[in-house]
Amino acid sequence: MKIEIENIKGVSEVVLTYKTKINPKDRIKVTSSKDAYKLLFDTWNKNTIEHVEEFKILLMNRSNAVLGILPVSKGGISGTVTDIRIIFQAAIKANASGVIVCHYVKKILM
Repeated sequence: MKIEIENIKGVSEVVLTYKTKINPKDRIKVTSSKDAYKLLFDTWNKNTIEHVEEFKILLMNRSNAVLGILPVSKGGISGTVTDIRIIFQAAIKANASGVIVCHYVKKILM
């Protein structure tokens, strides 16, 4: 039995899109872990960094040029929940070849 695509009803269409506003030659390049740290740290709100945990991803192309930073989840003082499907979805949409994941929580030493 042959199923014709035009006759299938009740099946959702999946469309992946990513629109960039940055000229490829103007993208920031990550050449070391220090570059990634500085770039990600600069995106955190310094006024709330001690009060919430956050999980972000840095998406990069094959030459480690940054395609974007996505805040994946934000929690409370003691935790945040991250859904791996969101990370994969963002990487696919951005056509990323590399992903750096970052979870930040400030530890207060006593």
